[in-house]
Amino acid sequence: MNSRMLTLTVASAALLGLAACNNGAETEAPAAEAAPAQTAPVSTDPMVGGAAMSPNETIVANAAKASNLTTLVSAVQAAGLAETLSGPGPFTVFAPDNAAFEKVPAATREALMAPAGKADLTEILTYHVVPGRLTAADLATQAQANGGKVELTTVEGDTLTVNVNPDGSVTLTDQKGGTSRVTQADVLQSNGVVHVIDTVVMPD
Repeated sequence: MNSRMLTLTVASAALLGLAACNNGAETEAPAAEAAPAQTAPVSTDPMVGGAAMSPNETIVANAAKASNLTTLVSAVQAAGLAETLSGPGPFTVFAPDNAAFEKVPAATREALMAPAGKADLTEILTYHVVPGRLTAADLATQAQANGGKVELTTVEGDTLTVNVNPDGSVTLTDQKGGTSRVTQADVLQSNGVVHVIDTVVMPD
């Protein structure tokens, strides 16, 4: 009888010990949660040609960073207009992208970029520039008051007609009747605003 009671006592003690171990495991503090991964701040500056356009930089400084405006930058430098377009302005620039210049015959482009073509090149480039800062909203407001279009006097001296279409798109009509479409509007600069266009416009 004593032997039997001893066996039961030992077994009970073993069970109590096992239960105590299990309770301890259940009350262990949970592992600390991993801190959320830190992400780099996202730039809110508009992208042109894969580069962020800073509203704190000039038209020329920003254009020099855009891979789709390299021909325009070269033309501005060849015409000696880089200093002017880096000035206080403000200017509204309708900026032809590289594909726009590709539409101009190669022989014409070469002639314009040569020293002898500087005067003609300057005339064409300044036809793409309007004094003042005109955003797409500004152009739309003026166009709505004038039957959907507005005539702008360029730095070159001739007029450039801006058409604001019912779908919100913007097209330009030059002195020769050629048209161009704004593909990216309202790229703000420290000295104005740039609207990227898909065709070079021509003065009279």
